[in-house]
Amino acid sequence: MPPVTALDPRVASVIDWFAREARDLPWRRDDCSAWGVLVSEVMLQQTPVARVEPVWREWMARWPTPADLARASQADAVRAWGRLGYPRRAKRLWECAVTLVERHGGDVPRTEDALLALPGIGAYTAAAIRAFAYGERDVVLDTNVRRVIGRAWRSQPLPPAHLTRSERSHAESLVPADAVASVAWNAGAMELGALVCTARSPRCADCVIASDCAWLAAGSPGLEAAPRRTQAWHGTDRQVRGRIMALLRASHAPLNITGQASLEDIEPGQLDSCLASLVSDGLVTVADEERGLYSL
Repeated sequence: MPPVTALDPRVASVIDWFAREARDLPWRRDDCSAWGVLVSEVMLQQTPVARVEPVWREWMARWPTPADLARASQADAVRAWGRLGYPRRAKRLWECAVTLVERHGGDVPRTEDALLALPGIGAYTAAAIRAFAYGERDVVLDTNVRRVIGRAWRSQPLPPAHLTRSERSHAESLVPADAVASVAWNAGAMELGALVCTARSPRCADCVIASDCAWLAAGSPGLEAAPRRTQAWHGTDRQVRGRIMALLRASHAPLNITGQASLEDIEPGQLDSCLASLVSDGLVTVADEERGLYSL
């Protein structure tokens, strides 16, 4: 990624704002390990900070290193995941810990290729680990950062559903050449998007770059017409899967899921298909097929 030659004033303003307003989160502290940063990034995927922080603290107290988690079972990891949602992330974290022990001596690597080779680590998470764990100059593009850049520089109400080549190239051009400044920009833009430049109710009056925001200057167009990304919850397969997982997390003995009174309101066909999908995903194990017993 070629370094930029000059610092955009809006980038500098976001860095200064972040230095004053950054939330005191445990994975941002100097004593947080690269493993702690990795765990936080996986937990924060599609999950708000308020829900993640207590689980992260419990997780790190129990498994402060990849080797500690690798010595546990996948079921232990899924059970400790609690109600964070998307429990496949817990499975991937456990697999990641095992891989770190087997291939990297229990350390989190710092190169992009090595990070991308880990289970459950994609381009965003690899960049975030390089930036926030190792202070490397990289481009960290989550939804919040994309929204800030899209509005302030490109007058877009919301970023496109999929990251485009031109969008990434533009984001790369904004990253400061200095590694320390680049980390502050990545974290600051993310924080600004999470707290101020929010998706549906942006607090433009409180925004440090409001006076230079292209979208605000244009009259904040398009937000009312943008499709709302809402998803029904009650009765969905995701909800049913969550209810099954909650029962299995609470039990330390195999259960007959189809015989649970608390699941009687679920159609048998949906219950069977959700149970089968959990088995297929490797989150649930058939403990006794003849008796219909399942466990984590």
